[in-house]
Amino acid sequence: MIRFALLGSGSRGNATLIEGGRTRLLVDCGFSLRETEQRLARLGVSPESLSAVLVTHEHGDHLRGVLPLARRYRLAVWMTPGTGYACRLRREDEVRPIRLDEPFTVGDLRITPFAVPHDAREPCQFRVDDGDLALGLLTDAGCLTPHVRKMLDGCHGLVLECNHDPGMLAAGPYPPALKRRVGGDYGHLSNGQAASLLTDIATGRLQCLVGAHLSEKNNRPELAARALAGALGCRAEEIEVAAQDVPSRWFAMRRAGLA
Repeated sequence: MIRFALLGSGSRGNATLIEGGRTRLLVDCGFSLRETEQRLARLGVSPESLSAVLVTHEHGDHLRGVLPLARRYRLAVWMTPGTGYACRLRREDEVRPIRLDEPFTVGDLRITPFAVPHDAREPCQFRVDDGDLALGLLTDAGCLTPHVRKMLDGCHGLVLECNHDPGMLAAGPYPPALKRRVGGDYGHLSNGQAASLLTDIATGRLQCLVGAHLSEKNNRPELAARALAGALGCRAEEIEVAAQDVPSRWFAMRRAGLA
């Protein structure tokens, strides 16, 4: 079994907890150390039990709490060289390098990082598997590339960005330059783009789907859920959308034939 939960997701902070076998990974940590500890506690997890922290890119809503958490609990931190450079972290005792498309192993889990189009130095997202089950993570991507589709094809679980509704973004309070950035090819995925991914990849094995990284000003959970449900041919009530202020529940993926 692989299970995962989101400590929170949105422009004010992101972190995803993944557990497989004896391994617990935290992907990003955009919350303060105290807030992270509190949110982990709500999920029944001690920071001491974490195996490593993976970092997708250097923006504050993903990075803010990484080093305080890692230093207090002596956790390995993995990121691309470009992200490390952008963070001015180049010492091997502080970070371990990720090479895009080169899988690496932490405990019982294998992680395959892949490039995404986003306005950061060397951003990536991850496919995490235990040899049988695979979880795909995709946020902070402005568009869908063939390689992104390939990396998320056939996953048993997906955390998928639904950042904005284009109509709400256009009519919303952001200044024009920020609207262009968010809606551009190096910004964030819209509800429609997220839905289109689901129609382009194999979803026959999909057990868990969570909409993530919603804008509080340019989207609503029901719009994201409706778009994803339309792509999968299910009811919107069956789609879960991560919140910013509270952790999600645990989502579990199991091998066929296991209850």
